[in-house]
Amino acid sequence: MTRRFVTAVPGLGPMVSRQLGRLPGIVVGESGFDGRSDVVLFETTRESRSAVMDLRLAEDVFVEVGHTLRGEGDKSGWIVGRLWRPERVQRALSVWAEEVRPLAGTMTFRVIARVLQERSFRRTDLRRQLIRAIQRDRPRWRLEDPAQIEVWVGEYAPGRFVAGLRLSDERMRQHDGRAVERRGALRPTVASAMVLLAGEPSGVLLDPCCGSGTILREALAAGWQARGLDIDDEAVRAARRNAAAADVRAGDARKLGLASQSVESCVSNLPFGQQYTIQGGLHSWLRSVLGEMARVTRPGGRVVVLVPQLPHAVVPGSLRLQDRVRIRLLGTRTTIWAYDRIR
Repeated sequence: MTRRFVTAVPGLGPMVSRQLGRLPGIVVGESGFDGRSDVVLFETTRESRSAVMDLRLAEDVFVEVGHTLRGEGDKSGWIVGRLWRPERVQRALSVWAEEVRPLAGTMTFRVIARVLQERSFRRTDLRRQLIRAIQRDRPRWRLEDPAQIEVWVGEYAPGRFVAGLRLSDERMRQHDGRAVERRGALRPTVASAMVLLAGEPSGVLLDPCCGSGTILREALAAGWQARGLDIDDEAVRAARRNAAAADVRAGDARKLGLASQSVESCVSNLPFGQQYTIQGGLHSWLRSVLGEMARVTRPGGRVVVLVPQLPHAVVPGSLRLQDRVRIRLLGTRTTIWAYDRIR
């Protein structure tokens, strides 16, 4: 068994834990929040390594170097001494070399540190101490940014630290990237969580505010037939490039022009924030859009939306709240709302 941990968008940690727990050969351990990301610790067999790298909810995957508690005067040097043990480092490097690239005599490295509180020592102190420990242990390694090896150390719960070598890169959290990038595009890991909350793929998944097509891409990857609409012609062009296998057309989410009960699920990142202007007021717009999403979704299907607040008055009576996942994106709190279409 190899000790590992993953990071996720704040709020998605419990969903990641459940996904990991369903994989064979994996034992899920502690979880927490390091101030920037949710963190889930686990152990895995060699046979399950590739399945971990295929997790679409995780932002990054690490092989653990060590974990410890604050103690002995609560000093950063003592914590680093507990985390960076040469024999455990060598085992972690063997995994890194097998999954990332072969090690050379001279490697470049950088250190990322996160702490929940700085009453006893600062995050920069922890980072500095870890750099010194690495340079003593690996004198031929050079400190650079960017670097070949990233060493992360974080306080994932009060007084609990974990350190590891990053096995993934930006391709994992970006799901290999989009052909066209647009400002404000949804994070692929969040889109994947929304599609997961829509249930098992069983037909057509509609995104009536599809933007650049991130939810459509995730729906296709999960096995849905994907259909998208957007009132912005530029967004329609971007979504057609980013999700080429989806049916994407121009349209208004308030008047979908589709037959009632004609899709199995509706999933959408509804516009919010200062960059969006909605005519007629937000509540009126939400009432119209949710009414249309409920109308075109078959009974037994799901309506899943991302929006900070959803007043009860704007939700049609045919929708019953099934799940609510509060997350944080770029420091902004928002919520994934998942409704069952009941009649």
